[in-house]
Amino acid sequence: MSDLPQAGDPMPDIEMGTPDGGTVKPSDFKGKKLVVFFYPKDNTPGCTTEAKDFTALKTEFDKAGVELLGVSKDSAKKHQNFIAKHDLTTPLATDSEEDGLSDALGIWTEKKMYGKTFMGMVRTTYLVDADGKIAQVWNKVKVKGHAEEVLAAAKAL
Repeated sequence: MSDLPQAGDPMPDIEMGTPDGGTVKPSDFKGKKLVVFFYPKDNTPGCTTEAKDFTALKTEFDKAGVELLGVSKDSAKKHQNFIAKHDLTTPLATDSEEDGLSDALGIWTEKKMYGKTFMGMVRTTYLVDADGKIAQVWNKVKVKGHAEEVLAAAKAL
């Protein structure tokens, strides 16, 4: 596990798709602080709450000069539906390519539920500084209060 990017390491710069058919990668935000929150799946209870919590605080993040990016393996079409259904203003990206950003970070991994083993996203958030280095990592995030905690850390950075 120690070979995975940690605080102090550069954020891997891997391109992802956006819901509008464009692309985005961490270096696009160089010179700004960036919060990248990875979540398992659009329109599931925890993920919906997390995305809505970040959206609710987006103006606070904006005031603090912090960009937000929510990432899952869902398709651009699913992201579009998710954004429309919940009035999300937080930008989303699709990390669906093999060897994508979540693979590089080690958070697309084998999970077990109800006796079944499958590949899944570990809910993880990264705070990246203006130089593109990982400043803080939240592993296996519990959604309640998380967006507020990330905002406080981003403001302190």
